[in-house]
Amino acid sequence: MSARRIMFMAGETSGDMLAVELLEALRAEGGEVEAFGAGGPNMETAGVDLALDLTEHAVVGIWEAIRNYGKFKGFFDQLLDLAFERKPEAIICIDNPGFNLRFVRALRQRAAGTDWRPRIIYYISPQLWAWHSSRVHQIARDVDLLLSIFPFEKEWYAKRAPGLPVEFVGHPLCDRYPDLEFREPDELHDPPRLLILPGSRAKEISRHLPTMAAAARKLNAEPMIVFPNESLAAQARLLTPAVADWDLRIGGLHEALAEADVAIASSGTVTLECAWFRVPTVVLYKTSWITYLLGRLFVKIKHIAMPNVLAEREVFPEFIQRAATAKNLAREASHFMDDPARRKTLRTDLNQIAQTLGQKGAAPRAAKAVLRLLEGAQHFRV
Repeated sequence: MSARRIMFMAGETSGDMLAVELLEALRAEGGEVEAFGAGGPNMETAGVDLALDLTEHAVVGIWEAIRNYGKFKGFFDQLLDLAFERKPEAIICIDNPGFNLRFVRALRQRAAGTDWRPRIIYYISPQLWAWHSSRVHQIARDVDLLLSIFPFEKEWYAKRAPGLPVEFVGHPLCDRYPDLEFREPDELHDPPRLLILPGSRAKEISRHLPTMAAAARKLNAEPMIVFPNESLAAQARLLTPAVADWDLRIGGLHEALAEADVAIASSGTVTLECAWFRVPTVVLYKTSWITYLLGRLFVKIKHIAMPNVLAEREVFPEFIQRAATAKNLAREASHFMDDPARRKTLRTDLNQIAQTLGQKGAAPRAAKAVLRLLEGAQHFRV
């Protein structure tokens, strides 16, 4: 059997890892895969023929996207031409909806009337339940299979787009860090270990780190900080020289989480990792005021941290924009360090959140769903 030709489209660090896990599962289930597309260094290491490292250019917010329109339009056109040049059997889009949904729409329009119709798989549902729910109609029109990692999403789509195939495959965290053993909530280091997680993009570092560092100075704790790469670490040293005296790590997030007593983290996928490792966490987020004001108009959910969304209440304290002050962050982190009863209650909450994420085997389940789709397409192809 010849290799399956599949194009992967990942634009962020988290998507880079998801793509690798899915690719490895596809190889294990279905044999050789000729993988190419856009992503990051993990995909390249896994043997993906990477046309672009989009993770180096990730931005957050509407205003940031508009300011970088010309650059991303160039990437967009390059990848669209690549897709038509190599004509993969399937295109797997991973998160990054601002780019990927437009890419899928443009591809469908350009391919109309030709004999090439690749299967479009979207892995990680765009958070339409939070905002921009109207996109559900485009997804139903252009996407052949949506792979969900949160349990409530399947029902959400069934109500709004009953014809769209949606598979809940479970969360990859269940496989990345299975069978963890946790210290008891009353067991803290002396002094407590404070994990600072300012984000994975340059703008996030510049907006979050000074406030986080000021909060750390107010606490009797030993700070440690993790960056995904040396470039962001270098930026942080220039921006906030104090981090050079901290326990600074490049990579190794899960080892740091296993050691942490409390965390102050930028809102994003990392907050769910904090929850998975049962680390009490204070969440913040700062963005441009244009993006923030637009968000207030359109965002439909009460919370920004995913553990709070899943719990439907504030489990992790969260602070946005002006509320994200060193004083507020330090106060809440101090409460976690000083109050064993609060940590015990939080542990129970985080255990319940972890149970909602499904069972081990998310990537193999996703791979099987993809292969079922592709084998069905071959069976009915004229």
